[in-house]
Amino acid sequence: MAAHTAPKFLKPRGTTSTSIAMLGEELILECFAAGVPAPSIKWTKDWVEMSMTGKKLENFNKTLRIKNVSMDDGGDYICTASNRMGSLDHVITVRVKSVPFWMEKPESLVLSRDDSGSIVCRADGIPRPQIQWLVNGEPISDTPNILDAPKSPGRQVSGDTLTFGAVVPDSAAVFQCNASNQYGYIMANAFLAVMDMKPRLLVPREELIKTTEGNNTHLDCPYFGSPKPDLRWSKGGLGTLEGSRHRILPNGTLEIRNTKLQDQGSYVCVASNVIGRDEKEVQLEVKEPIKIVRAPHNTIVIRGSLARFDCKIKFDSTLDVTVTWLKDKKFLILGRRMTKDEDSLSIADVYRRDEGIYTCRIKSELEEVTASAKLTVMDRPDPPSDLEISDPSERSVRLTWVPGLSNHSPIKEYLVQYTEDLLADYWLLPSGWKNLSSYPGSLNSVILQLTPFVEYRFRVIAVNGIGPSKPSWPSEYYQTGGAVPDAIPRNIQGMGSGVFRNNMEISWEPLEYREWNGPKLGYMVWWRRRDSREEWKNYTTYWWCSCIIYDTDTFTPYEIKVQAVNFFGSGPESPVVIGYSGEDRPVAAPSDLSVSDIESTKLIVHWDPVARADIMGEIKEYKVYYWRESSRLPWHIVSRRIKTRSFKANGPRLSGTLTDLVPYSNYRMYIVVANNRFEGPPSNTIEFQTPEGVPSIPRSFRIMHRHYDTIYLDWEEPAEPNGILTGYILKYQTLNITLGDRILVEYIPPNITYFSLRRFDRYTRYKFSLAAQTETGVGEAFTEESPHFTTEEYTRDQVDIVTQGWFIGLMCAVALLVLIMLIVFFIKRSRGGKYAVRDKKDFALEPVDDRENGTFDYRSLERITRVSTMPYTRREEEGRQGRSQGVIEHIDRRTNSDDSLMEYCEGEEIEFNEDGSFIGEYTGVSKRNMDRSLYQDSSEPTSPVAIYSFA
Repeated sequence: MAAHTAPKFLKPRGTTSTSIAMLGEELILECFAAGVPAPSIKWTKDWVEMSMTGKKLENFNKTLRIKNVSMDDGGDYICTASNRMGSLDHVITVRVKSVPFWMEKPESLVLSRDDSGSIVCRADGIPRPQIQWLVNGEPISDTPNILDAPKSPGRQVSGDTLTFGAVVPDSAAVFQCNASNQYGYIMANAFLAVMDMKPRLLVPREELIKTTEGNNTHLDCPYFGSPKPDLRWSKGGLGTLEGSRHRILPNGTLEIRNTKLQDQGSYVCVASNVIGRDEKEVQLEVKEPIKIVRAPHNTIVIRGSLARFDCKIKFDSTLDVTVTWLKDKKFLILGRRMTKDEDSLSIADVYRRDEGIYTCRIKSELEEVTASAKLTVMDRPDPPSDLEISDPSERSVRLTWVPGLSNHSPIKEYLVQYTEDLLADYWLLPSGWKNLSSYPGSLNSVILQLTPFVEYRFRVIAVNGIGPSKPSWPSEYYQTGGAVPDAIPRNIQGMGSGVFRNNMEISWEPLEYREWNGPKLGYMVWWRRRDSREEWKNYTTYWWCSCIIYDTDTFTPYEIKVQAVNFFGSGPESPVVIGYSGEDRPVAAPSDLSVSDIESTKLIVHWDPVARADIMGEIKEYKVYYWRESSRLPWHIVSRRIKTRSFKANGPRLSGTLTDLVPYSNYRMYIVVANNRFEGPPSNTIEFQTPEGVPSIPRSFRIMHRHYDTIYLDWEEPAEPNGILTGYILKYQTLNITLGDRILVEYIPPNITYFSLRRFDRYTRYKFSLAAQTETGVGEAFTEESPHFTTEEYTRDQVDIVTQGWFIGLMCAVALLVLIMLIVFFIKRSRGGKYAVRDKKDFALEPVDDRENGTFDYRSLERITRVSTMPYTRREEEGRQGRSQGVIEHIDRRTNSDDSLMEYCEGEEIEFNEDGSFIGEYTGVSKRNMDRSLYQDSSEPTSPVAIYSFA
């Protein structure tokens, strides 16, 4: 094994050394040491712990690398090498040096004739650099030298500043500044220009500037000239602008502070020197600034509700203003949920992703104004995560979870749920989860009290002011250990089983599965006779929740208890319960059955109880059987259905009230005693009568309207008169407000079941109330209102038929029919007028035929024929022929003067039409045919059609 040695530096050697570092460059310090064991290296600066900002240790701390050396990195760096044999220090002194660098670089200079100026050249470095001036490449110094440039009047060098006075055009040159030290140099050029120039403004001569009230307004007027011009601003040509609100900047710009409406107008900028002048005009318009009258406010809303940001503005109407909305500095895309109106932004059905900073940006050509507000969306919390089970025990376990986000509403509580169903997963069978317990919202680790021998799965729900979160992902399965049962079987009973009297069935409710506490659950049943000294008997069952004890006495009390048992042992015993063996049928009936206080619908029943020994079991009730034998009205048919009423045993002399009886009826009744299984023999049957009562409601009440001004009522007798009817009481009143509400009463005999009432008018309605009565009183009334009887049937009788539609239609039909008949008449007449003019000797009409002139008036013949078509009696028929002859004579006389057509025919048979035209055919008409056509038998009246054919 090598001997241990103290540290010894290999590089750098000794205890001190020096290192030069250039500003802005990288510095590497190395420290290598030898020793056994290998020494460890530690660096400090100025004997204190060193900041590692900008530094890095490499090669097991043997190399210290400093990037981008600064002035602060200068100092003593101590490298300490140490092992168990000792330690050794080496001090490296770092000196920071730099090449020259500019602090103020020389700039070119433009001067006018006889002007003064200077060029400055400032540089720094470590060590500080020396400054040397050159003109056109030749050195300049305060001490003349053969190599120096010729000396120029007015030029003077003062260290880093080169000054010029009263320059002339020949003073123009290129000057160099050289700054140098031992590590390097820097050089820069500057130009001196000397010129004569008339002032010149570098902007358009006319300009329009718009600004808003309250702003600082700048009217630019950049100028140039040599010598340097004087600049002057005026408003409306009224002198130079001066004052606290107006200031002319060196570049010629006029600054107007806190611009007001009265600053609006025309401004003139004038630049002048000895050579000339130049000017420009600026028109200034001052607008009203944009003001946000109602800015948006920070809003907190519940997810799914409506969020609204107001942004009501006031602005100058001469400016075009646009309003845009941004969310988190990005333009908002409007759509179905996000809508913008004139003064607000509405967000419907807010989501959590809608949270952010909403900005209302109002922009015009002159300014831009913004107002922002934050939207916070409250929502149900996020579900807890990462459920972890720890610290298991027989009846408890620790559950830990990671809380989810509260979503801006503090979590009030955590609800822990569990399931024992292996299928109840996060999605499956959600109803299989049950609440275990709840805990404050500040907890995320709780002890759960559990039941033995149950396989659990847990999940957690967070609840805040908005509502519950979604359930967490379920935990792993956890099986608790087994134990003896804790629960006691419930609802233990003992009673007779089936139809047998000598047994007792003991039953109970089984334990729920989570109450088993272990496998192989069973029940141990204990019993013994009450008030006896016999030993308890027991029986254990594993499959049933009851057991039957045989060979017992009838209705004997037993003490019973049940306890649950499982694989781990027996649970607690239940309290002792008294049960009874089977019951038998009672052997005796109640005695001395009687009634009292008989009213129309109720009475009181009395009886003596049955001895307890005769009941053969536990008394349950006394049951009265009663039925309506008949009505006391001989003509009334009744139902004999048997009814029952039960009464409890409550004393030595028992009684009860029996209701629901029908008045004025004959009843029969008996009573029995009953235990839990059987009824005993009936008692003696008694009879009783109920007195008269009030009748029931009348049946089939109807309101009819058989005449315009009368209402008829009819009805039938009550279904249950409940006595001898003495009549009916009818009350009625009008429903019209104008007629009042006075009630009228009519007393109607019992044998009358109708009533009529005359109405005031057809619009009057009534409210009727009808009740039957007996000597006992008035029964229940039937109430009904009369309907509206203003139907068309009755209204039509009261109106003028001339104005009715049906009458107008009928008259139109009659007029149309008459018009059609007239048209047919004229058509037929036109056809019949084309008759033949016959010879007078052939046209014999005794005794009227005028054979001399051959004329005849056919139109008169038509009138005669139409008159002759009316029916006549036999006597009128005889007189008709005489009248016809007179008429024909009258026609003949008229013909002699009216018709002269035949005179031109000279007795020949020529046929003309009515206007005298020749129709070109000769015809002959015999006297017999004419007579037959003119005079027909009275039993066959002449048809007008026949006359038309003749004509």
